[in-house]
Amino acid sequence: QVQFVESGGGLVQAGGSLRLSCAASKTDFTFNVMGWHRQASGKQRESVADISSGGYTNYADSVKGRFTISRDSAKNTVYLQMNALKPEDTAVYYCFARSLAKNYWGQGTQVTVAS
Repeated sequence: QVQFVESGGGLVQAGGSLRLSCAASKTDFTFNVMGWHRQASGKQRESVADISSGGYTNYADSVKGRFTISRDSAKNTVYLQMNALKPEDTAVYYCFARSLAKNYWGQGTQVTVAS
């Protein structure tokens, strides 16, 4: 089973920045895609950003130009740099890693943006 260590969440003022990181335990796995989803209270989980092993990235329209995803494949770690945060970015952020068409999920980290 894959386990994750997530860090970097917390409380920040609007306009501020946070950097999330997520390290997967199974270093002998090849994760072709790693990324982040988020779920705000009372809303469905939505994709935020993902990055392939080749470095191709996808972003939700709502975060384009503000968030940057990156990864260190040697460490099975994915990062999410979040700038210009808005109150609507408040959510639990979940990292995931995909191997052989199966998604493995982190436990989530809370991000709260105060107005």
